[in-house]
Amino acid sequence: MLSRSNSGFVTRRQFVAAGAAGGAALAIGCNSSTRGNWEFLTVDEARTLAAICDQIIPADDFPSASQAGVLDYIDRQLIRHYREHQEAYRRGLEHVEALSRSRFGRDLASLSTQQQLAIVSALEQQEPQFFALLRNHTMEGYYGSPRHGGNRDAASWKMLGLPEPPLLGRAQYDLPKGGGQ
Repeated sequence: MLSRSNSGFVTRRQFVAAGAAGGAALAIGCNSSTRGNWEFLTVDEARTLAAICDQIIPADDFPSASQAGVLDYIDRQLIRHYREHQEAYRRGLEHVEALSRSRFGRDLASLSTQQQLAIVSALEQQEPQFFALLRNHTMEGYYGSPRHGGNRDAASWKMLGLPEPPLLGRAQYDLPKGGGQ
């Protein structure tokens, strides 16, 4: 509660503090618990997507798709450049979960690696367009520029033995003095 100063007015400090507290309360109230830290995906959709992406690019000596930030990439793109694919992702991930529950009685993320592979293989056969979209987005996120959310720590570039390219717009500052001589 705001207390008034001796002059009967709220101080600037009290006003700012009340505004910050109100903004924080609003942000907490508006953040759906099903959304977690995702911009588009729900927590459950993210778990399902992670299981699928990790079947496409599993971990070995290098990170899996989800470990390399592919989910961050896809989530960001679905609210930006890939908005037209939002419904396809919602339907496709829902279909995968229905398939997983009908075959194994559990959500995809809780299945063994072999069971997940069986479901992802079935998805590829039953929903080839969605699977192709998901595979392409997984590859983009894994091999693309880390500035888009995927390829965390340039993992795929290290795997391929590629040097990290300079950030766009920075090349002129990274050149040696004297015209590169």
